[in-house]
Amino acid sequence: MLRFLADKNFNNQVIRGVLRRNSNIDIVRVQDVGLTEADDPTVLEWAVQNRRVVLTHGVATMITFAYERLQAGLAMPGLFEIGRRVWVGLTIAEILLLDECSLEGE
Repeated sequence: MLRFLADKNFNNQVIRGVLRRNSNIDIVRVQDVGLTEADDPTVLEWAVQNRRVVLTHGVATMITFAYERLQAGLAMPGLFEIGRRVWVGLTIAEILLLDECSLEGE
């Protein structure tokens, strides 16, 4: 089972939908862990320290910082970028599938 961290701009409808379908999924928002004002590199570092995969809509920023971490040889917690235009129901289904079919550290 994966542990997820939704960044500050992630669609809360998706989070609620995921938890409605499976209340056992371990998903927190940056707002829940005191990172509301944190920049993307700080969020990624927190995710590494807490072994969480980041869910984001931040194509322009979060992915750039993730690649920078990899190029610097730093640990990367995992990052799933989901376009804002992707249907909410499909996004929920994909997160549930990731949780069910993925192994931590994969």
